[in-house]
Amino acid sequence: MKLTFLGTGAGSPSLTRNVSSLGLQWPQRAALWLFDAGEGTQQQVLKSSLKLSHLEQIWVTHLHGDHVFGLPGLLASRSSAQDIQTPVTIFGPAGLEEWLRTTLRLTATGLKFPLQFVTVSEGLVYEDDTREVHCRRLNHRVTSYGYAVREKPRPGTFDADAAKALGVPFGPQFGVLKAGGSVILPDGRSVDGAALVGPLRLGRKIVICGDTGVTPAATELSQGADILVHEATFMTDQQERAVAAGHSTAAEAATVAREAEVGTLILTHISARYESETPPRVSDLLAEALAIFPNTLLAHDFWTYEVPAP
Repeated sequence: MKLTFLGTGAGSPSLTRNVSSLGLQWPQRAALWLFDAGEGTQQQVLKSSLKLSHLEQIWVTHLHGDHVFGLPGLLASRSSAQDIQTPVTIFGPAGLEEWLRTTLRLTATGLKFPLQFVTVSEGLVYEDDTREVHCRRLNHRVTSYGYAVREKPRPGTFDADAAKALGVPFGPQFGVLKAGGSVILPDGRSVDGAALVGPLRLGRKIVICGDTGVTPAATELSQGADILVHEATFMTDQQERAVAAGHSTAAEAATVAREAEVGTLILTHISARYESETPPRVSDLLAEALAIFPNTLLAHDFWTYEVPAP
């Protein structure tokens, strides 16, 4: 699993940070999921190593423009690319499908591939053979969701050497034992695969909290996550403004990470004020979070983060 930050700014693009978009790659599947697509996301994709041909799903946290205005252009670019006809599914709040389909219709933008929509609500919103996604409603001026992406547990490691020592011939019987079944050897002995397979290997959990103020839902959703990507629009000196706008300070994001006992916190959605001030105060914003949760990183555009294997 690999995270690529396409836009890490808040509200409006700046010279150094575009508005919100985050790519999650599943290299073993050659698959790409996007979380939000603010204005200019298609251009950010072109500047990155991501491929629109791999795009399978788009997860929208909420309907503010800095999180969705890039969707029409992104989809149009994917459609204009040669031979990309695989479907894209877009998950998000109520109203997203109406807005996007209306925009595409009024601009006469036809897509060569099927476009599917899922209106999300709290709980389990997606599941396949190896992954599941849960969401919780957060605390913002409009309906805004956080998403928890979790890999399902995988079977434990099969002890092939122990099987050979028991006299199990290499072949189909190995497969039976790997699956936890039992086999009968030519001498009549029974070998139980459960004794040769280690405990289940837990999958990784990544949580993306879109725009949000303080809410227990963020902590509950993030519980035990390996990676928490959380907005940090302001520092504590702008606390009143953060509350009024439904945003979080760096200290509040770090408090969520500490209380949820996550592995690593990644801050994003950074107000341009902290880079335009003289001297820039982005390092101060990071320091505010580090004082509460030491394993904190600050995202920047085009930064790629490899999610450690469990």
